[in-house]
Amino acid sequence: MPIIEQKTVSAKNKAGGKGEIFITHLLTPKELIGKCGMFASVRIPSGSSIGVHKHSGSTETYHIISGTALYTDNDVTYTVKAGDTTFCADGDTHGIENIGDDDLIFIALIILTK
Repeated sequence: MPIIEQKTVSAKNKAGGKGEIFITHLLTPKELIGKCGMFASVRIPSGSSIGVHKHSGSTETYHIISGTALYTDNDVTYTVKAGDTTFCADGDTHGIENIGDDDLIFIALIILTK
């Protein structure tokens, strides 16, 4: 079984959010075989966020590993914590902000719908 090389990239003000986030790609485009846009571990430091953005042609799921965040699902915002899973359908909007003192860490999966 091959070990997949993981690549971490940083992004500032992702989707209009605050601060810097770090995305560790767990699978490469080769393994995603055109069916998924991303399978990654995301780390958001305290006070940083991914801004509210719309998904067109894809869905996105977050599974929270650690930390506490405010998650925006269309026009509704609520708190998420370790063990919670969110889902943004194609055509919907979402965003997430770390409101805790520690890093927010979650798995992100983008599935292509078109």
